[in-house]
Amino acid sequence: MKTEDIKQMFTMFESAASELEGIECWSARELQFLLGYSKWENFEKVIQKARAACTNAGEEVDYHFPDVRKTITMPKGAEKEIDDILLTRYACYLIAQNGDSRKEEIAFAQNYFAVQTRKAELVEKRFLEYERVKARDKLSHTEKQLSGILYERGVDNQGFAIIRSKGDQALFRLNTQMLKRKMGVPEGRPVADFLPTISIKAKDLAAEMTGINVQNKILRGQPKIEKEHVDNNLAVRNMLTQRGIIPENLSPAEDVKKLQRKLEGDEKKVLKAAKKKK
Repeated sequence: MKTEDIKQMFTMFESAASELEGIECWSARELQFLLGYSKWENFEKVIQKARAACTNAGEEVDYHFPDVRKTITMPKGAEKEIDDILLTRYACYLIAQNGDSRKEEIAFAQNYFAVQTRKAELVEKRFLEYERVKARDKLSHTEKQLSGILYERGVDNQGFAIIRSKGDQALFRLNTQMLKRKMGVPEGRPVADFLPTISIKAKDLAAEMTGINVQNKILRGQPKIEKEHVDNNLAVRNMLTQRGIIPENLSPAEDVKKLQRKLEGDEKKVLKAAKKKK
């Protein structure tokens, strides 16, 4: 998500917020559309999951999800009352956590409602950190799947490690060990934990391509699969360099494990803040 998109969504979420008896809250009917749900029935299912999560956390559902009535304008000036729910920041956070994270709106909301200080810059920073952690998780999942595919094609764990290293060399023009030294990666840690988001996604794309082509081309054995993986990494590298992005010249990023602990700490702060406001 681009910076301007993040700031636009921040403004939309801020505009939808209101205050009741000193507590900031959001209308479920308005949040429904902010989170990209066109049908109230589908959004209600997410709310029910969030209510259950609230109960499991030992919080009072009626405090965070009070039922209310809302008047809406109908065609020709008529008015109609509909059911609505006032949602605290904590309730909104739980809804975002239980929504479809493939939606950009949900991913943004997970970060927006986790940040207690309402500043666009902090939400943007957290969202970018969140994207990097998610990209790293996705790469781990893709490589695990690829390892399974390769095992069925006669490649053991050692062979997979060699193939992956050859792919790194094609993508970064440096083998894994040289790349680790250049980036200052601690001994025993994967280089991917210190790559910037775009490099993680580049490795993930190449690995996805290899997995698909190994199956479609019915490749077997380390030599053929190694060539396929190298070719895919070269293709991804060419795409990046044509746009002026040189993978090996990008600065290393903060340890992704440290970021993950930070994000998890933010989640605990949300619960703590919810308890204080009761």
